[in-house]
Amino acid sequence: MVNKKLQRCGLILLALPLVACAEIFQWTDQQGQPHYSDQAGNNAQKVAIDAPPTTYYQVEKVFDGDTILLSNGTKVRFLGINTPEVAGGRKTEEQGGQAAKVWLKQRLEHKKVSLQFDVEKQDQYQRSLAYVFDEQKRNINLDLVKNGLAAVSIFPPNLKYLDQFLSAQQSAESAKLGIWAYPQYASKSFQSLTQDNYHGWQRITGTIRAVKNARKYHYLQFSDQVALQVPDEFVDLFPDLQSYVGKTIEARGWVHRSKDRFALLIRHPGELKRLN
Repeated sequence: MVNKKLQRCGLILLALPLVACAEIFQWTDQQGQPHYSDQAGNNAQKVAIDAPPTTYYQVEKVFDGDTILLSNGTKVRFLGINTPEVAGGRKTEEQGGQAAKVWLKQRLEHKKVSLQFDVEKQDQYQRSLAYVFDEQKRNINLDLVKNGLAAVSIFPPNLKYLDQFLSAQQSAESAKLGIWAYPQYASKSFQSLTQDNYHGWQRITGTIRAVKNARKYHYLQFSDQVALQVPDEFVDLFPDLQSYVGKTIEARGWVHRSKDRFALLIRHPGELKRLN
């Protein structure tokens, strides 16, 4: 008898190719009748299963370097990366934003793409969150990072391609490609933060002096006025936070200000770079 799980997968005996939904094993009884199961048994052999066909979507519009509109009306935000802003609405142009948009338009606009998802499928703006692949199966998110057009932006638990993204970012940074050559994105001391220059994506350096705990957050303190803010829910992704004390590091992300204090939100150790 065919295993119930196989029935849910839509498998029919002797009908190949099989639908890919689990590991499938085949064996033959004494009468020569083949049998299938999702459990490995004596003399059972694993059956090669074809992957389901890839679904492609037409790209209707490129909004900026990391957001597109599909012809079915779906707005897609690229996972794992961030490109500089382009002018529009209340947003002001950031250096490198137009270059990323032009590059993406040339690669994708009015062409077909496929999507891969991670743990979270949508953001708070109801945009689909995805890794976008062209018809040649190239990871466009990754290519933006490789060309220095985007920085890695980490939002756990969406970590599928994180190691590849961080490696590509290091290579682009070392080669001073794209944003890594712009003074606007140069690393700056935490002491240089003011109410006039903390806006936008930043690279902040300094030596961690202490770790402080508060409700919902841990703080890696550069000083009493400037700290890195680690949400409690992501602390387990980090090594012991005390191990950062006395270390000079560079943190990457967006700085928030409350009165005369600044905090840069950090969700993953990949957003930190040890300098000593």
